Amino acid sequence: MKPFSFFLLFLTGLIWTNPTFAQQKILESALIQAESNGFSGVVLVAQDGKILLEKAIGFRTFENQTPLQTTDIFEMASISKQFTAMILMMCKEKKMLSFEDPVEKYLDIPYKGITIRHLLTHTSGLPDYQAIMDAHWDKSKVAGNSDILQYLNRYAPPMNFNPGEKYEYSNTGYVLLASIAEKVSGRDFVELAEEWIFNPLGMKDTGIRTLEEKAAVPNFAAGHLKDSLGNYVNANKFHSSDYTVWLGNRKGPGRVSSTAQDLLKWDQALYSQKLVKNEMLAEAYLPAKLNDGTRSYYGFGWDVEPKSPFGKMVMHTGDNPGYQTIIVRFIEENKTIIVLNNNYHPNQVKIVEAATLSLRKW
Repeated sequence: MKPFSFFLLFLTGLIWTNPTFAQQKILESALIQAESNGFSGVVLVAQDGKILLEKAIGFRTFENQTPLQTTDIFEMASISKQFTAMILMMCKEKKMLSFEDPVEKYLDIPYKGITIRHLLTHTSGLPDYQAIMDAHWDKSKVAGNSDILQYLNRYAPPMNFNPGEKYEYSNTGYVLLASIAEKVSGRDFVELAEEWIFNPLGMKDTGIRTLEEKAAVPNFAAGHLKDSLGNYVNANKFHSSDYTVWLGNRKGPGRVSSTAQDLLKWDQALYSQKLVKNEMLAEAYLPAKLNDGTRSYYGFGWDVEPKSPFGKMVMHTGDNPGYQTIIVRFIEENKTIIVLNNNYHPNQVKIVEAATLSLRKW
């Protein structure tokens, strides 16, 4: 579920040093190569909200060889964090909270000195809740945020570092953010996401679904992993290692499921003030400032690269068993790349690289 920040530097260097290869054919060739290598997923490239390329490759389910469609729904994994961050920004604009508020003002946790801003920017120093749950939780049951908070208090592993000292990607922080949103609003986080974001933006295929709800969606693209024979099988069959099953009720760090087209609606809405004011969005795209004055290059739910070849770039990846997702936004030129992969295939990175090079031609 961690964003691969090395991609920011690699992508920037790739474009600057290879401008002569920036042609649309590079993407076409990359997609042909990916398909021949067994990649399964949906690729969308857009400029100013207009789709330049949209293609589905592979299978919705490998077991029965059902072909993927561009309208199929994928697990977003950590791309979900940008929606969580948006809900917290909306709470702030509604004067329900301040980013400088201490977390203990809203939640009972065994850690002090952490602010909401620390949670948003992954600078809290919190330990990994997933490790605690993996060690102690009964995996025949499905855990949610209240269970995670209970186990954090019961086992209270030490902080990894002092708040604001450095950047360290934290799913725990985003669990706490969702719980804070519920506390200050008096509403369930799933309802907030639907009523504040998904419904107003017309993201009709997007939701925070339970395991049962996902199973009932006919065009839900299953995540796949290779078994011992090298065959792709549904990732849910690896139950003990699939935290999306036994942590299936958690809210905040993941669990949003969506389509490439709905993600484009979200992307375009962020150029308007439909959700929050421009000043708030500008703050979301600022790299966090650490205690020593250095920058971490993560804002509110976004990795931030201030000087890409297309100007400022914000992006995020997602990583769940069987899934890899990525959204790349060159916000000064309104260029967008979305790749949703449902068989955890290494060609995803090459596709994003090729799409970025091709955008120079488009």
